[in-house]
Amino acid sequence: MCKDIPCKPPDNIPQKWLKLRNFVKALRFPTRWLIIRYIGDGSKSTKEIYEYLLQRGERITKSGLYYHLSELKNAGIIEVAGYIEEGGGAPEKVWKLKTKKIVIDLIEGD
Repeated sequence: MCKDIPCKPPDNIPQKWLKLRNFVKALRFPTRWLIIRYIGDGSKSTKEIYEYLLQRGERITKSGLYYHLSELKNAGIIEVAGYIEEGGGAPEKVWKLKTKKIVIDLIEGD
């Protein structure tokens, strides 16, 4: 796959390029855009997000949802807003948007 092009960016790549790359990687799936729109200005539990996606016709497993949430979190787009304690099991995460706008200044330094 990386035969003719380098697989990793050079060491001297600007930090904002890496940040932009992470955003693009995180936003390349339509399911993630649905998650972002559903969370909107509020917060939603993992269960609410899962049920919403199923209602929208998304064919997704719970582990698939966790993967999408993790990628959005790692890119700095969403974050954990809190937890819902439900008798005996692991607490359920509640998610909110961490950023609503992505701005990359092309002229200013890193």
